[in-house]
Amino acid sequence: MCGMTVDPAKTAHHAEHADQTYHFCSAGCRTKFVANPDAYLGDKQKPEPTATPGAIWTCPMHPQIRQEGPGTCPICGMALEPEEPSLDDGPNPELVDFTRRLWVAGVLAVPLLAISMVVEMLGVHVVSPAVSPWVQLALTAPIVLWAGGPFFQRGWTSLRTRHLNMFTLISIGVGAAFLYSLAATVAPGIFPPTFRMHGGVVPVYYEAAGVVVALVLLGQVLELRARAATGRAIRALMDLAPKTARRVRSDGSEEEVSLADVAAGDRLRVRPGDAIPVDGVVVEGRSSVDESMLTGEPAPVLKEVEAAVTGGTVNGTGSLVMEARAVGSDTMLARIVRMVADAQRSRAPIQAVADQVSGWFVPLVVLVSIATFVVWSLVGPEPRMGHAMLNAIAVLVIACPCALGLATPMSIMVGTGRGAQAGVLVKNAEALQGLEKVDTLVIDKTGTLTEGKPKLIAVQTIGSVVENDMLAVAAAVEGQSEHPLAHAIVVAAKDRELQLGTVTDFASQTGLGVSAKVNGRSVVIGNAEQMIRIGADPKALDADADRHRGEGAGVILVAIDGALAGLLAVADPVRANAGEAIAALRQQGLRVIMLTGDNQTTADAVGRAVGGLDDVRAGLRPEDKARIIGELKASGAKVAMAGDGINDAPALAAADVGLAMGTGTDVAIESAGITLTRGDLSAIVRARKLAHATMRNIRQNLFFSFLFNGIGVPVAAGVLYPVAGILLSPMLAGAAMALSSLTVVLNALRLNTVKL
Repeated sequence: MCGMTVDPAKTAHHAEHADQTYHFCSAGCRTKFVANPDAYLGDKQKPEPTATPGAIWTCPMHPQIRQEGPGTCPICGMALEPEEPSLDDGPNPELVDFTRRLWVAGVLAVPLLAISMVVEMLGVHVVSPAVSPWVQLALTAPIVLWAGGPFFQRGWTSLRTRHLNMFTLISIGVGAAFLYSLAATVAPGIFPPTFRMHGGVVPVYYEAAGVVVALVLLGQVLELRARAATGRAIRALMDLAPKTARRVRSDGSEEEVSLADVAAGDRLRVRPGDAIPVDGVVVEGRSSVDESMLTGEPAPVLKEVEAAVTGGTVNGTGSLVMEARAVGSDTMLARIVRMVADAQRSRAPIQAVADQVSGWFVPLVVLVSIATFVVWSLVGPEPRMGHAMLNAIAVLVIACPCALGLATPMSIMVGTGRGAQAGVLVKNAEALQGLEKVDTLVIDKTGTLTEGKPKLIAVQTIGSVVENDMLAVAAAVEGQSEHPLAHAIVVAAKDRELQLGTVTDFASQTGLGVSAKVNGRSVVIGNAEQMIRIGADPKALDADADRHRGEGAGVILVAIDGALAGLLAVADPVRANAGEAIAALRQQGLRVIMLTGDNQTTADAVGRAVGGLDDVRAGLRPEDKARIIGELKASGAKVAMAGDGINDAPALAAADVGLAMGTGTDVAIESAGITLTRGDLSAIVRARKLAHATMRNIRQNLFFSFLFNGIGVPVAAGVLYPVAGILLSPMLAGAAMALSSLTVVLNALRLNTVKL
C-alpha cells in the first residue's frame, strides 16, 4: 500500500481476500485495501482520477452554468467545479496548472523587473540600452504567451459571448502593453515624437505586461487555495462515514466489507470506538453513542435494542449489532452532504446587487480607461503617449471585478459549511438571508417546545384499589392501542416490571376511550364522558384531574368491573433548555408565538413552563396554522415557523423561513428552508447567529469591493498626479487587484471561527 516492508509475524493488521491473506503496516493501509482490493492488486497501475462520465460541473459564482465535464464559466471565466461533492481531496487541476505557470512567470519576472527598475531608479543599465529591449522581450514573451495564456483564452471567450469580466480587462491591458513594447522593439521608427523620451528613445513597458501576469497568477493561486478551504466542511462531513463495515453472516461469523457493499437488512457489528457505518436500528447490545456530528452536543446518547442509530456517529465503549435500514445516498449523512453542497451553490437575494453592478461595471471601466488614455495623451507630461498607455492599463488592471463577484458566494459557501458543523443545515441561501430579517417566530408545541415523547407522571387510585394493579390492567388494555398516550402507559408498566394479563374483547370507542377484559375482569379506560356512559361517576377525581390538566398533563380515567378505580396522568415534558432558548430568542428581538392542536389548558401550562410566550393559540388544525402565518405576514411581520411533524408542513411552507427540527418527519424537512439536526430551540438560536454572521460578512465583502474600486480606479487614472505627483503603475495595480480578491476570500473564511 505505502511501500513499507511488513513482517507478517509482527504486524497486527491482516485481511482476507479471495482466499489469500494480506499483511499491512497500519490500520489505515488495511482499511484502504479492504475498501477496494482490486485497485491495489495485479500489475495494473492505479488509474488516474478522471471526471465521472455524465458528471455535471458548475461555476461557484454562477450556479446556473452547468455542463458535463470540466471547463470554464462563459460568464466570469472561472474554472468549473464538480457539482457532486467528492471525498477526493487531491489537488485542484486548475491550482496545479496555475501554480506551475506562476513559478515560470515569477522566475522570469524577477530579472525583468530588475532590468527596468534599476534603470528607472538608479539610471544604471544592467545591459546596454540597445540590447535591453530584446532581453526584456525574451523574458516577457514566455510569461505573456504561455503563463498568461489562460487569461487571453478567457478574455476572448468573454468578448465572443458578450459577458465581459475580469479576464476581459486583464487581456486588453496586458495585450496592449506587450504589443506596444514589441512594436517599439522591432520597429521604433514608426513612433512619432510624442512616444519618445528625452534622447529620442522609444520606451518599452515589458515589465508592465510580464509582472502584471505574474501578480494576477499569484492572486489566482492564493484565491484557489483559499477557495479550496470552503470545501473542507463537506469533505469533513463525508469523511465521518467509515470506509468499511463488519457484516454479521447468518452463521454468526463476521466479515469486513466495503461500505458500498452494505445493503438494507444486513446485520452489522459496531465495535467500541468505531463509527457507525449506515443508518439503522440496534438489535443487540447497549452502548452510548456520540452524536455531536448531528446535534453539535458532546453528551453521548444511550442506545439500546430498537434505538435508531445514524451513520457517521461514533460508538462508545459498548458493542452493538445493528440492522442496516438506510444505505448509500439514503443515509442521513449523505442527505446532509447533498443539502450543504446545494446550499453552497445557491444564490442569496443580496447577490442581485453585485450582479447588477457587474453588468455595467466592465464596460464602464473600459470607457474610463479610454478616457484616461485620451486625457493623458493630450495634456500629460512627456512622453505623453507612454504615460497615457500606462495609466490606461493600470485602470483596466486594478478594476477587475473578481472581488465583487466573489463577495457573496464565498460567504455563502463558508457560512453553510460552518452551519453544517453546528447542526444547522441550510437548504438555500435565500432562507439564510430571510432568517436574518425575521421578527416573529412561530413554534409548534409537541416535539419542539416539548420532547414529543409522553411519559406517565402520576398514578392515583381510590378506595382499596392497589396502584400497580390498576396500572397493570390499564397497560394490558392500552397495549392494544396505537395512541401515543397509550404507549407511555405501557412503557411505565414495563419500567415497573409489572405482569400484564391476557386481553380479550378489546374495543375502541371513538372520542371516548377503549375497553377490554383482562383475565376476565372488565376494564374501561377513557375520559369523563366514557365513565358516565358505563355508570362510574368521575366526580371523586375531578379536583385531581383539573390540577394535572393545569400542569399540562393529559388525564385518563380507569374503571374496573364498572367502578371508578383511579386516574393516570400523562405529560409530554417540556425540553430542559426550552425556557433558556425562548429567553435568548426574545432577547434577539423576536416575538415568539406557539401554535398547537392541543387543548388550551395544556398549551397555557407549557407557555408558563417556558417563561411566558407572546401569544398561545390552541386547538388548531394544520390549515389553521398556515392561515395564522398568512395573517401575520399580511400584517407586515417577517415570520419563521419551527415544527417537526407532518401537520406542520403547510405552516412551514407558508412561512418566510421554515425551520424543520431534525428529529421530525421527512415531510417537515422537505417543506423547510433550514433543518436543525438537534431537535430543540437552542438550535434556532444558533441558526439566527449563523444568519446574522453570514449576512454581516457578505455586506463587509461588498463594502470592501465597492470601496476598493471606488478608490483604486480614480487613483490609477491619475487624479492624484496634479496635486501629489502620484501615479499607480500597472504592476502596483495588479498587486492591489490580487490583494482585493484575496481580502474578500480571507474575510469569508473568518466565518469558520464564528461561535454558534
